[in-house]
Amino acid sequence: MDAAQIETLFTRSDGSFAFARWGRPVCPIVFGVDDATLAVVKGAIEATCQLAGHDMGEMDAELGSNLMMFFFSDWAELIEVPGMDRLVPDLDQMVARLQAADANQYRFFRFDEAGAIKACFVFLRMDDHLADVPAQTLALSQIVQSMLLWSDEAFQDQSPLAMAADTTVLRPDVAALIRAAYDPVLPHAAQDASHALRLAARMGAVQ
Repeated sequence: MDAAQIETLFTRSDGSFAFARWGRPVCPIVFGVDDATLAVVKGAIEATCQLAGHDMGEMDAELGSNLMMFFFSDWAELIEVPGMDRLVPDLDQMVARLQAADANQYRFFRFDEAGAIKACFVFLRMDDHLADVPAQTLALSQIVQSMLLWSDEAFQDQSPLAMAADTTVLRPDVAALIRAAYDPVLPHAAQDASHALRLAARMGAVQ
């Protein structure tokens, strides 16, 4: 993966470049799944954090849980969740927009003063399509897309995942990019496209 390809993954549909990684340990909580699926999701989080060399914790000092994943069958259910309107701005409008688009997933990030990710909320409406996706594939895909602030157009043409010996794995180039993105010498956030050059250089250094 060269610098131009990396730049594309962090260039939003409005043409702006935006990169951010977590600036604190990831402290997850998952709602709406059974114990077996919960174990798969948490396993995917642990594996991705280990890949990135980033800490995973039990409790965030400011927010408690800062990676919240919600599995449900209808967007309207979110409006009934106590306190959800304090977590997600303009919740009613967001739900209406997602219902109109017949969307089955949505991610919302919050950032600290330095621009680093401090919280991520993942919403998955389990329609027929998502219900057919194996739990391991769905979990890994969502966690990978929550570890960095990717472009809103990233992975539309090609999944970040691949198959290896009948097992879903992270694509090697995406895995290398995540490792590079969490290199301590790099900043937690960047808005200049030249950051793609730095990421490409770190990918070369770790390979």
